[in-house]
Amino acid sequence: MKLKCLVTAVATILFAGFAQGQTPLLKSPDGRIVVQFSIEHRASLAENGSGQLEYAVTFKGTPILDTSALGLALDDKEPLGSHVRIAEARPSQGTDDYPLLFTKTSHAHDSYNSLSLDVAEDGNALTARKMTVEARAYNNGIAFRYVLPRGILTTQTRVREEETEFRFSQDDTAWLLTLPNYRSSYESEYVRYQLSALANQGGVSSSFLVGLPALLHQPGSAWMSLMEADLEGNSSAYVNNPTGSWSGHMLKVKLSPRWDDASFAVIATLPHHSAWRVLGIAETPGELVESNLQTDLSPVNRLQDTSWIKPGKASWNWWVDNVNAAGVGGDNQFTTETMKYSVDFAAKAGFTNFFLDAGWTEGGDITRMNGKVDIPELVRYAAAKNVKVWIWLYSTAVMKQMQEAFPLYEKWGVAGMKIDFINRDDQEGIQFFYDTARFAAAHHLMVDFHGCHTPWGMMRTYPNVMSYESVLGLEQNKAGRRDTPDGRAVLAWTRLLAGPMDYTAGAFDNQTEASFVARNTAPQAMGTRAQQLALYVVYENPVPMVSDSPQQYDGEAAQAFQFLKDVPTTWDETHVVGGEVGEYSAIARRHGTEWYLGSITNWTPREFAQPLGFLGKGTYTAQIYQDGDDAASNPKHVRVRTERVTPASTLRVKLAPGGGLAVRFVPQTNAASR
Repeated sequence: MKLKCLVTAVATILFAGFAQGQTPLLKSPDGRIVVQFSIEHRASLAENGSGQLEYAVTFKGTPILDTSALGLALDDKEPLGSHVRIAEARPSQGTDDYPLLFTKTSHAHDSYNSLSLDVAEDGNALTARKMTVEARAYNNGIAFRYVLPRGILTTQTRVREEETEFRFSQDDTAWLLTLPNYRSSYESEYVRYQLSALANQGGVSSSFLVGLPALLHQPGSAWMSLMEADLEGNSSAYVNNPTGSWSGHMLKVKLSPRWDDASFAVIATLPHHSAWRVLGIAETPGELVESNLQTDLSPVNRLQDTSWIKPGKASWNWWVDNVNAAGVGGDNQFTTETMKYSVDFAAKAGFTNFFLDAGWTEGGDITRMNGKVDIPELVRYAAAKNVKVWIWLYSTAVMKQMQEAFPLYEKWGVAGMKIDFINRDDQEGIQFFYDTARFAAAHHLMVDFHGCHTPWGMMRTYPNVMSYESVLGLEQNKAGRRDTPDGRAVLAWTRLLAGPMDYTAGAFDNQTEASFVARNTAPQAMGTRAQQLALYVVYENPVPMVSDSPQQYDGEAAQAFQFLKDVPTTWDETHVVGGEVGEYSAIARRHGTEWYLGSITNWTPREFAQPLGFLGKGTYTAQIYQDGDDAASNPKHVRVRTERVTPASTLRVKLAPGGGLAVRFVPQTNAASR
C-alpha cells in the first residue's frame, strides 16, 4: 500500500493531472523543460470539445516553442489530430542506462519523464480514428512520436505527411543544411539563416528543403537541435518553413515520399509508430553535441556477439588516386601489388584497416572481380600483417545482390563494406539500411554508409554499422574548393550532432587559402597540418581513414604523423570544453586513462587559455601538436612539444588561420612504464 501511494505521489509531481478543462503537462526530471499539450477548441466543435491537438515548450520558464500543431495526414482523409479530443493521459518515468560500443561514450545514463496521450475523433466506435502521442522529456531535450493502433476494421495505414510543427518563439538563428530534393547525399554546407529567411527571400514567398540535424539558437534563452531517431519502418524527415512570410518563425516536418508512389511517405501494417521527433534543448551548444538522445530513443543492441567488430584507422587508396611505391598514381596503378603497398603502410603505422575503393568489380556485378585486384589474395596478405580489408560497393548493386554477395565476402575474409551513393531516404531506402546492417552482421561484416542520410541512432541497434559519410569532405577539393576551415568549424557543431561522420581527414599537403590548387592526383587541403591532426579528436568516427599518400607522412612529416598513430577512434567520455559555433571548437575525449584534446578554427587566427579541468586526478604528460610559429604562411609546419600538466593547469592555445591543436594526455604512471 505504501509503495502504491508513493508511485501515485510521484506521478502527480511529474504530470500535472488531466481532467476536463485541464491540459496535460510533461516536465523534465530537473523541471527546466515543460511541455504543455492542449486542444484548440473551435466554435463549431465547442459542444464535444474536439479540436486541433497542439503542444508548446518552455525552458527555464521562457517560451521556446509557441503552440504548434501535431497530427498525421492519413490516406485521403483530413489529418488525424485536427478534430480530436484527449481521451486519456498516462504519465510514467524511466532511465535509459546502457553500454554503447564504438561511439563518443562507452555508457549512457539518461533519466526521463514520459507521457502517453491518447486522442480520438468523435463518431462511431468502429470508424472513429484513434492515436497515441508518446512523449518524453529529458534534462537535455524532448522527443515524441505517433502510435497508430490496429483498428477493428483497419489493418493497414498510408501516411501522406506529418502535420508536426515547430513554431519557435522568436526568429531564431539557425545553421541549416538546405538540399535540392529528397535524393541527395547530404553533402553540402551548413549555412547560417534566420528562420524567417527560409520563408521570404527577396521579398517574395520562398521555400527551402532542409535536412536534419539542424542547430538553432534563441538568444538569451536556449540552444536547440532538431533531429530524428528510430526510423525503422518509416521514411526520413526534412523540414521547411511554409509560411511564406517574414513573420513566420516555424519549421514543419516534410516526409521523404516513396519512390513507387510519391502521394504517400509510409505504407505500414498496423499497429505502427512514426520515427521520434527529437528537440535537444540546452544552455550551450556543446551540451547538444555531448547528448545521447538519438541512441536513447533507438532500439537496444540486437547482436548477441560483437567480439568480431573491430574499429580502427584505415589507409585508403582513392583520395590519392591509387599511388604506388614510386609515387605514381592513376587507373593503371589499381592493382593487387599497389594495394599491398597500402596494406604495408597500414601495418607499419599500426592501423587496423585498409579501405579498397571502387574499381574491383566486373561491371555492376559485385560478386565478380574484374581481374585488377584479387581480393582473397589481398585479404590473405593483409591478415598476415594484422590488417583487415574493407571493400567499396555501389548501393544499387547491393540492393540486388546482397543475398549472394555477403556470404561470399565472409568466405573471402573481408572485414567490412563501404556502401556508396545510396542517395535515398524514403521508406524503402531507410529499410535498406536496416536490411543491410542485419544481413551484414549475420556474415560478420562491418558497414560504412556513404552518399547517404545522416545518422539517427541505429549504431546502438546494430553496432556493426560503424560510420556514415553524409558530409561535405576533402574529396570536394579534388575538383573545387568547397571544403575549407570555415566549413569544418561549422560541421563541428552541426553535422556532428547526429553522430559518426566519415569526413576522411589526414591530408598532409597543406596550403593557405591563396596557395591551394584543386587537383585530382596528389590533392591538397586548405588549412594547417595541425588542424588535420585535430580533426581525429574533434570529429567522431570509429573507422577514420588516413587519406593521404604514404609518402606524405615520411621525412619531416613523420613527427606530426606520430599523433595519427597514437590517437584512438572510440571514446569513453566526450566533453565540449570551448568554442563558438562556426568560429572554433575545443573537444576533449577520454579513451581508457588517456585524454585527448582537439581544437580547430576557421580562417580567423585566435589565442585563448584552455583550462584542463576535464582531466582526471594526477599528473599528465601532455604531448602537444600545435601550429608552427609561421603556420599562417607555411601551414605544413607543426611544433611538437611536451609539458607536465594537472587538472589545475591551463594550456595556452594559439591557432593559425585555418589552424588546429591536437594534444595527447598520458598519465605519468603510464608514461613511466613505456
